[in-house]
Amino acid sequence: MHEASLIRNLMHRIEEIAETEGAKRVVSVSVWLGALSHMSERHFIEHFNDAAKGTIAEGAELAITLSTDTDHKDAQELLLDSIEVEV
Repeated sequence: MHEASLIRNLMHRIEEIAETEGAKRVVSVSVWLGALSHMSERHFIEHFNDAAKGTIAEGAELAITLSTDTDHKDAQELLLDSIEVEV
């Protein structure tokens, strides 16, 4: 499933950054959802919350930008814009 792969990759990247920063927890996550990523905002939130359970990102506030540009080079992607951590 495309969505599961996107979320798995996102969580891996978040955990890498948090570890590098010596974070106690991830406070917020900002993402960009491509127009062809097959995820609505609600769908992304459900997947993220499930994947974040028991991780450093559990309970993180989400900021989501939804693209409508189907011609964008990353239209099928979910991109991590930024995270805020507590150290």
